[in-house]
Amino acid sequence: MLSNTPRTQIKKAVHKAQFDLESLHQIIDESLIAHIAINNEQGPVVIPMLAWRVDDHVYIHGANNSRLLRSLKNGVQTCLTFTLFDGWILARSAFHHSAHYRSAVVFGHFTVVDDNREKDRLLNHFVEHIAPGRTQEVRLSNERELSATMLLRIPLSEASVKVSKGVVNDDKEDLDLPVWAGYLPYRTVVGPLKAVDELSDVVETPDYSAAYGHRWHNA
Repeated sequence: MLSNTPRTQIKKAVHKAQFDLESLHQIIDESLIAHIAINNEQGPVVIPMLAWRVDDHVYIHGANNSRLLRSLKNGVQTCLTFTLFDGWILARSAFHHSAHYRSAVVFGHFTVVDDNREKDRLLNHFVEHIAPGRTQEVRLSNERELSATMLLRIPLSEASVKVSKGVVNDDKEDLDLPVWAGYLPYRTVVGPLKAVDELSDVVETPDYSAAYGHRWHNA
């Protein structure tokens, strides 16, 4: 079950709240982009960052001189949001138009992963998540590259999830209007692979479709 704290309590559209960890994990694993909020000397700012999950933590990485990462490194409280947009609900009235979406909010603070061996393992986990088997093919990061990379993690101990998948909710007096009503789905597709121009003819095209399930697209 997800945590129940004053910050994770959903007060608007409570029927959309989800409380199982599996829903949280699925949203993070599919999104891979976290919008991260901080307050700096110029005021609040939200930055999108690549993010991935390993067990019960979310990880982000970047250059050691990143202003965002340097601020988060100091343990300031922050908030991460993940959103997957699934489509529009088209009603007979403008007021009742809505959307299908899955969203997650994570509260807490980041800590630093300092050990280069652990950095390597976690960064490779990210590569494997987006392209299974790739770490067996590419040159892995060396000590210089790992030392130049800051890796931060935040626990999933305080989080909330909302899933909107409702139907058209027109007023009774609008049901006879001669207006199309229904659902306009959005689908994120992945692939096919596009090779760089200078790729040798002897290099075979890998298959990463296993990571994407029904989202994989073969043109």
